[in-house]
Amino acid sequence: MARNYNCVILSLDSLALYREIDIASAKPTITERGDILHFGIDVIDVDTPFNVALFIDLYKESVDFCKEQNKNLIIVGGTGFYLKTLIEGISELPKIDEETKKKVEEEMGDLQKAYSFLSKIDEVYAKNLMPTDRYRIEKALTIFYQTGTAPSLYFKNNPPKPVAKDLELFEISIDKEVLNRRIELRTNQMFEMGLVDEIANLEYKYGRNHNPMKAIGVKEILDYFDGKCSLKDAKELISIHTRQLAKRQRTFNRTQFPPHIQGTPEELKSNIAEVLLKN
Repeated sequence: MARNYNCVILSLDSLALYREIDIASAKPTITERGDILHFGIDVIDVDTPFNVALFIDLYKESVDFCKEQNKNLIIVGGTGFYLKTLIEGISELPKIDEETKKKVEEEMGDLQKAYSFLSKIDEVYAKNLMPTDRYRIEKALTIFYQTGTAPSLYFKNNPPKPVAKDLELFEISIDKEVLNRRIELRTNQMFEMGLVDEIANLEYKYGRNHNPMKAIGVKEILDYFDGKCSLKDAKELISIHTRQLAKRQRTFNRTQFPPHIQGTPEELKSNIAEVLLKN
């Protein structure tokens, strides 16, 4: 459709973002991408920190490109949270000085203690976080130390502004049994393509402490390396965890987005084409 309707593609997949994670992310290959420009794929290295602001920057970059080249943009995939953030926006953060960065870095050395402190200064905000949510706890403490304001009050005074306006949403719906078979097929293909070697190379080069090393398809192979499961069990666990993720994604799509059109890829083609032809 991108080829037929003069489009570029923006991927919102949080794993395809990384270079060298090709098999575990099931990102489209260079051949599959063809002559269609893809934003959001192979952008950063495994050891590079990222947050949702990076996806907002990628969105703005892709929109600017489309305006310059008179093209349409199709946003695809992956991480519903990033799409929701594009639609709803994020609050603008204060400028952070080096003293605050250093203080927060010290606090985050003990995550449990950091969460406990956040609960004391802003019980309302802390209740909405998991005690293991390092990113949001760090963000909340940074705001507190920089501004002297409780995070919940800061966000109330600095409400988010939408980034992507008037997006037309389409959701591919697939029969559960068909989806489960596809997940199993995809998992088998990942192993045939060399998933184990890819993870071994990533671990050797980057270690295990970076976020993408905790992703489905990676963590199970690391458990295999540690002797916690057999290779057969690792393969089955990847399928199980992927099915669980798919279920969470369907729930997220149903509860977090406004009413939108759903259907099979064939059913959606005419709906998407109608929108693209208007532009």
